[in-house]
Amino acid sequence: MQTIVIVLNAAKLENPDLDIRYNLPERIEEHTGGKIKDNGYDYISNSELGLWLASDDCEADAEKVIGLIRSEKFCGNDLSQTAGIYISEQDCAELSDCRKVYPTE
Repeated sequence: MQTIVIVLNAAKLENPDLDIRYNLPERIEEHTGGKIKDNGYDYISNSELGLWLASDDCEADAEKVIGLIRSEKFCGNDLSQTAGIYISEQDCAELSDCRKVYPTE
């Protein structure tokens, strides 16, 4: 499996509801027919939360995640303006071993 990490900064969210750590991965799994799976979460800093996802093809599947966060709100938040998406071909990769694919600079 490969890794997709969604990084959320509470200071940038309109509604920093921690339920997003469950709601967002569940919706992604549903949206992709189980192709992308929840793989846990971790606090990256005092204000940042990382949501880990498992994928067979992180490049292609990251595009599906990006498309979903551009089209839907989660817990009252427009993540298209606030989320960072990182990928790695490694299984359960640490954030430091991932490369940022969204937003592109």
